[in-house]
Order: sequence, then C-alpha cells, then structure tokens
Amino acid sequence: MTGPALAGGASSPVRTGWVVGGAPYIAVRGAGAYAYDATGRRSIDYVMAYGPLLFGHGHPAFSTGLDAVAARGAVSGSTHPDELLLAERVREHLPSMQHLRFTTTGSEAVQSAVRVARAFTGRDVVLKFAGNYHGHFDLALQDAGASAHTDAPHRSGIPRAVTHDLAVARYNDLADVDAKLALAGDRIAAILVEPVVGNMGLVLPDPGFLEGLQARARACGALLIFDEVITWLRLGLGGAQARTGIVPDLTTVGKILGGGFPLAAFGGRAEVMAVLAPDGPCFTGGTHAGNPFAVAMGLRVLDWLERHPDAYAAMDGRAERLAEGIRAVIARGGYGIAVVQLESIVDFVFRRGPANRNYDDARAANRATYAAYYHEMRERGILLPPSQNEVMFLCTEHSDADVEETIAAIDASFAALESRGLLEVADAAALTR
Repeated sequence: MTGPALAGGASSPVRTGWVVGGAPYIAVRGAGAYAYDATGRRSIDYVMAYGPLLFGHGHPAFSTGLDAVAARGAVSGSTHPDELLLAERVREHLPSMQHLRFTTTGSEAVQSAVRVARAFTGRDVVLKFAGNYHGHFDLALQDAGASAHTDAPHRSGIPRAVTHDLAVARYNDLADVDAKLALAGDRIAAILVEPVVGNMGLVLPDPGFLEGLQARARACGALLIFDEVITWLRLGLGGAQARTGIVPDLTTVGKILGGGFPLAAFGGRAEVMAVLAPDGPCFTGGTHAGNPFAVAMGLRVLDWLERHPDAYAAMDGRAERLAEGIRAVIARGGYGIAVVQLESIVDFVFRRGPANRNYDDARAANRATYAAYYHEMRERGILLPPSQNEVMFLCTEHSDADVEETIAAIDASFAALESRGLLEVADAAALTR
C-alpha cells in the first residue's frame, strides 16, 4: 500500500490547500497569535482554527490545570453538575435558548435543530441559503459555503431524496425567498440561516432581511433557525441575535464555546424543544454529548469573557486598524476592492465592486489571484486560510505590531501580484507606486 494512511492527506479537505495549490501548511505548534512549522518558522495566524481560537493558541486560561480536569474522568455516561451549570449560563446570554442540549460539533448541533424543527412542525422541507455552511451532513452540503460547495450531490454520496426536501435561496434576496417558499407550499418546516455569514467571505445581512425571514417563517408556520456556530462569542456574549434584535425559534452554537475543544449546542423555545425524548418522540443524543472535559472548558470560556469585557473592544480596534490599512493599500493601487470588518473578523475578495451580498458575488471573485496572494503572504510570514470563502479571524493575542507587520506584508504582496499581472487596476491614473 502506497501513499499516506490519512485519506487525501487530511481529515478535512480545506487543510490540504487544494484550492490554492502548493504544499499544505503543516502546523507543528501554536503560541498566542502565532503558528510554527517544522523548521520553527513563525507565522502570524489569521486562520485561528477557522474561528474557535478567540484566545489564540495555548492561552493559559485554557491550557493550565488540565490534568485535574481529566482526572475526574473523560466521560461517565451520566449527566454531571458542570453540564447543568453550563446550560444555565448559556441561557443567561442567549435567552432564546430556553432549553438546550449539548453536542460535540456544530454539524451535529445544526442537524439536531433541523430534526427538532421537522418533528415540531410535522413537515419536511428546509429552506437554506447558498453560501451558508451548516456542517457536513447531507442536507447542509447543497450549495454550501466554506470549502464544501457541492454541485452534483448525487455523485457526492447525497441521496436525491434529501435534495427533494431542500430549498436553496439567495442570501439577502427576499424575492428569491418568496419564490422558493411558494414552491415548497405548506411543506416548509424551517428557514435555516447564518444571520451574519462567515463562509462565503464575511457577508452582512441587508437591513430588513432577517426581519423578513422571521415574518415569513411565522406566516407559513415554519421555524426560524439561526446558525450562530461562528457568530456567538465572536460577536459578543449575545451573539448576532442580540446585535440584530431578532429572536429565532432555534439556535445553534459552537466553535468558541469549548475554547478550541469539541463542544457545541442547540436550543430554542421550550415548547419546540419539548418534542425531544424522553418528553417527546424526537431523539438526539450521543456518548460524548456534554463531555465533562469539553464542558469544563466551556465554563472557563464564559468565566474569562465575563471577567474581561474590554477584550472585545480591544480586538475590534485592532481589526479596524487592519481593515483600514488594507483599504489604504487598495486605494493607493486603485484596485476597487471592498474590505469588510465586523468585530474581530476582517475580509476582502479579489473582485472589483462592493462587498459580497450573496454567493453569486463570492463565486465571481478571482480564485487564481487569491491563490497567488495566499502564497505571497505565506512567504512573508502571514498564515491565511487556503480558501477565499474563509475569513481572517483575530484573537485576543494579536498585537498592534502584528497588525502593522500584516499590513506591510499585504502591501508587498499586492505589489508582487501587480507586477505579475494578477491584479486588475480599476483606474490606472490612480496608481501612485
């Protein structure tokens, strides 16, 4: 037998870097805002494990005293006090989650929420949005964002019956939502959405879009599900729903909740969650759901954030400086590229014009230019996600010096791309190099 034992060379395709080509980045260790390869070379890390490392690598609050946590037992098969406590504390910050359950991954959380919505409504069809990523279960992968776009589901191990019970609409387009709802008729169980999208670049909801989804869900007797696996705790202790003022029927959370350890949850209105066994006919569960070690990390996450409310403003300030620095580079070159920043998330794509509003915009971006940019930045000690559907995440450990080093690297990388004829200049007269 030849080749690596790890299928495809990685446990998740995006890690192979197949979208950008070249040798994949192999991380030997991480410390704070930095990743290190086998040669010991340091890179400023903006992948941050695709979101969950809000506190960077190896933060003392989440890397000390772990032997004592493990010594209590890895898993018991019984409910434990920390699990009950963490559920109460999550509910304090997300009141929409009147009742909730823990899972191990965000994929499980969303899959469970969809099952609950179907059980509660007695219907089958779920409406989701192109470019939103909700995990790797069958229903979620059609027109998914991140690195998981699936054009031919029947060749991807996804049964045709699954797509029969799925409607995919354009994000930020209520007219398209109406058209899809009309086709689904009274079979619609739920509208599933990332309230702020982090998987086709950073895409913000247009004014009135989320309100429109909630009104339509109520009008047709469906449930509104917010996938806050990325946004909760990235956008503050109240998540996107506190920011937007929209209270969904069901919510899924994860990523940062475990401080980098596998922990997620789903929950919602008490009457909706009452369909779950043992009270109702809908089953979800798992040996590792509410794992004591991961739950202990979840309690540490909330402890730290509640003790350091100023951390969000500090990250937002650095992210804003990074975004402004990128805008200055783009303006000097006359490239006509929009930069988007929200809290600790920064993003742009290689497409002239306004920021992405939907997946059509994201897919129109130049993948070849991003691939070249990724490698230019990597050569300069900046680690970016190897797909331009992903975004740059800052953490509490990124410094002002890191931001300045990154802006300088972007300036040099853009100059290199321009010299190679890979950057389209919006206005040649604007060039000042």
